[in-house]
Amino acid sequence: MFRSLYPRLAGWCRRLVDDDGTAHEIAAEAFTRLWARWTKVDEPTGFLYVTAANLVRDHWRKMERERRALRFAGRRESERQTVDGDDPSVRLLVTSLPERLRDPVLLYYFADLPVREVAARLGRSEGTVKSDLHTARELLRATLGESHDRIG
Repeated sequence: MFRSLYPRLAGWCRRLVDDDGTAHEIAAEAFTRLWARWTKVDEPTGFLYVTAANLVRDHWRKMERERRALRFAGRRESERQTVDGDDPSVRLLVTSLPERLRDPVLLYYFADLPVREVAARLGRSEGTVKSDLHTARELLRATLGESHDRIG
């Protein structure tokens, strides 16, 4: 079973994570988890793919947390150099958005992922992601307009 399923599972993971090493780690971990539950699993192939999908999702979350941390560290340094404290930073505006809107904005605008990928990572339809991005832009535009009115 391992010889027949492992190459397909690792290939499927490779397409999702875009890295050979990570794909093989995920596929191997899925088989390890299957082995640990062997007597309780009715459909091993389905179990492998569901487990691998969950591990891929965990990998994406980890990668996004790392990207956010790097972006935050870079922005912190640039904020220290900002003289005008009344000027709202994009980071502060984006972090003020509700999580439902903030996550698509971060993935689309800051991680440069296409709408299709954002939708897949968030488990939403492409139409919902597009709507959320539109709503977020409108909220940001309104907030920027209010800030501009106070300054000017």
